[in-house]
Amino acid sequence: MAPSTVFLEPDNLLTPKEKNKLRKPVVEKMRRDRINSSIEQLKLLLEKEFQRHQPNSKLEKADILEMTVSYLKQQSQLQMKRSFHKSSQFDYREGYSRCLQEAFYFLSLHKVRTETQTKLLSHFQK
Repeated sequence: MAPSTVFLEPDNLLTPKEKNKLRKPVVEKMRRDRINSSIEQLKLLLEKEFQRHQPNSKLEKADILEMTVSYLKQQSQLQMKRSFHKSSQFDYREGYSRCLQEAFYFLSLHKVRTETQTKLLSHFQK
């Protein structure tokens, strides 16, 4: 059998429309490969989470994406709760500190120190 030769037209003889038609399947395959690779990476990153929800089941790509969205929403809500809790603690400490400063200022205005004032100052300093 004689080797067959395929005659390819040089690039400059192809119209832009023909070039796009030839390039489109290659570009589409690259896009699908990127999507599949990213889904596989998500699956590996969240493997423990997936096993907890659906042990011993083969996950479809849509399942992986849905569970990833659900997991990220859950993590976002937890982070918001933590930041609110930290903010509340900060506000409490700031308020307490401000109150303490006001109490020291008020007590310092009175020259005569009674035993109660001394005990109160001692208590605040703890």
